[in-house]
Amino acid sequence: MPHHHHHHHDEEHAEAHNHVHDHSDDITPALQNILYEQIDFSKLHTLNEEDSNSGRAICQKTWEQRMTPEPELKSSTDEQLLMIVPFTGQVRLHSILIRTSDSPSSPRTLKVFVNADHMDFETASEKPPTQELTISRTSEVQEIPVKRAYFNTTRSLALFFEDNWSGGDEDVTRISYLAFKGDFMKLNKEPVSVLYEAAANPQDHKAIVGTEMGVGRQIQ
Repeated sequence: MPHHHHHHHDEEHAEAHNHVHDHSDDITPALQNILYEQIDFSKLHTLNEEDSNSGRAICQKTWEQRMTPEPELKSSTDEQLLMIVPFTGQVRLHSILIRTSDSPSSPRTLKVFVNADHMDFETASEKPPTQELTISRTSEVQEIPVKRAYFNTTRSLALFFEDNWSGGDEDVTRISYLAFKGDFMKLNKEPVSVLYEAAANPQDHKAIVGTEMGVGRQIQ
């Protein structure tokens, strides 16, 4: 069958344009790595947002909703945005997923601060960030990797969108989807012992195993 490149499946194209190859880092297969349920949405807040809680709303979009234009986070008095994202436990951050637009209102410089719960614009402007990232001008979902060694014990993130692609001409910065990928460190280790107990009774299956091409004999 001929292979057509239609745009009716945005999800394929979002990652095709993202130079993501067939590794464990693929966006779609690694959905379990998206830190969605681990975000403490009740404490997530954004400074200089035009509409109240719109920063929270773009983070609450699921992966399936990532291409929907609304809700959208728009900056208010100038192009800067500052978002504080607390997690419900400790995470090891791998990357940030973001969707903006191919326009001057796309954010450009993102300064990320780890475990900075009480950040304001003045502090964000003066303090050296944990890492500085550049966001591309595109309407595709982009995955921006972080230096994992800096984000091994992340309990919260402060995201300072310092400017946009307008070079100072456009006061409104717009973001329509934001998500985070990484590992969530559970503090209790209980499920491990439960798994071993569930698998620790081969006697129940011995009769079945013995009929499988002599596998039973190899086990004994």
